[in-house]
Amino acid sequence: MVRRHFFLVGALVILGLMVVVGGLKMGFGGAAPQGGGPGGPGRGGVPVAATQVQAHTFTDTVELLGVAKGRQSVTLTAAATQLVERVRFSDGQYVAQGAVLVELKDAEQNAGVEQARARLGEAERTLQRWRTLADQGFASKAAVDQHEAAYLTARADLSAAEARRGDRLIRAPFAGVVGLTDIAPGALVNPGAAIVTLDDLSAVRVDFQVPERYLSGLAAGQTIQARTDAYPDMMITGRIDTLDTRVDEATRAITARAIFPNPDRLLKPGMMIRVSLARGQRQGLAVPEAAVSVQGASSFVFVISETDGKTQAEQRPVVAGARQDGFVEIRDGLANGDRIVANGVNKVTGGQPIQVAETLDAADVARVKPASESPGA
Repeated sequence: MVRRHFFLVGALVILGLMVVVGGLKMGFGGAAPQGGGPGGPGRGGVPVAATQVQAHTFTDTVELLGVAKGRQSVTLTAAATQLVERVRFSDGQYVAQGAVLVELKDAEQNAGVEQARARLGEAERTLQRWRTLADQGFASKAAVDQHEAAYLTARADLSAAEARRGDRLIRAPFAGVVGLTDIAPGALVNPGAAIVTLDDLSAVRVDFQVPERYLSGLAAGQTIQARTDAYPDMMITGRIDTLDTRVDEATRAITARAIFPNPDRLLKPGMMIRVSLARGQRQGLAVPEAAVSVQGASSFVFVISETDGKTQAEQRPVVAGARQDGFVEIRDGLANGDRIVANGVNKVTGGQPIQVAETLDAADVARVKPASESPGA
């Protein structure tokens, strides 16, 4: 009997402890601050970086298209119909000026040279004998002149034979890089048929058309910049080498030729080059490109404002102008010194409470590429 009462009392004590512990858990859980713990929105709002609207120097430019060419470019051909004896280059190889690239069969030409050389030697010996006879008074001046003419003719014949043999050697007219070729020993080449291309890639020439109205801003030696679709992040600096002497009557444009150094040989003949022609500088209000969001034809930024002691983001439409060096020109909608959300605008909505975690220099923000997605309104 006593044992039964003992177990009953123990069960009641354990039940009471469970009730007390449960009440304590509920009390502590209800006292936790709302939104203040990890993962909550935080009473200070979304943390953002801020920057200021400021004046920036914009360079007005006009973009013109041109096609790259080697400093010197040529398509090598044969001067005569003949079989290829030997190919002495590899595709894409750099060759020196005067290097022999292709040898054609020249057995007949070699024989012609030997024959012409033998005739020259005979004509020279005959001339010497007649000159000796003339000095001794046994030959006339006319006879000596006749043999001298024969000697000169033989010497010219030898030069012609050597030239014909030289036509069987196709040489590089200047130092450069050869292209791709299908020529192989045993192939028959004809005059005018392309054998291989040769390009001097130490620099590239770019010819582009400049409208007549911009002619006053052009001059030989002027520094210009350009970009290519192959290397969009690489700015190429060159100079205007020369201007054509005439304006095209049909297009009302003049052809300008620019030279761009190409030490790494990244630029290839045939590339499309986008030349930027500077037309002057001006001052304007600007914000980093990362701070501007675009929806369709509209652009806006988030201005940081203080309302009833709370910091919030105000979505404000702006009229954007030129984009240059990571900055966007603001023609209307902002004033100099306005504070705006510097980056991460795709995480902010209009009227949302924010917390300014840091203030960044606009130039530092401009070096960062803008987000690829635009936020919703």
